[in-house]
Amino acid sequence: MYIEVVKSKIHRVTVTEANLNYIGSITVDEDLLDAANLIANEKVSIVNNNNGERFETYIIKGERGSGVVCLNGAAARRVQPGDVIIIMSYALMDFEEAKGFKPAIIFPDTATNKLIK
Repeated sequence: MYIEVVKSKIHRVTVTEANLNYIGSITVDEDLLDAANLIANEKVSIVNNNNGERFETYIIKGERGSGVVCLNGAAARRVQPGDVIIIMSYALMDFEEAKGFKPAIIFPDTATNKLIK
């Protein structure tokens, strides 16, 4: 039996931009992607802590060290710059393997979107 479990999570990061006139996706600082074990084009779930919106999109790699978190296209209507969001990805794995799996979860500074060391 396979189950879906959380693989990666960026917990509480601040939206820096919302760009309606761009092909849909979320642009995320490459430092955050590396720390959370996420890659470009990976499907992610987004939860907006400010308004309760939940939606899915895919990742575009943002400039390393920039702190950028930009929702693009239709997803830009679900956020405002300054909103705090959670970004999550999931993986399918064998039930027994999932029991011992440890997801990559990071907690950036919401003022700067930089990693807290």
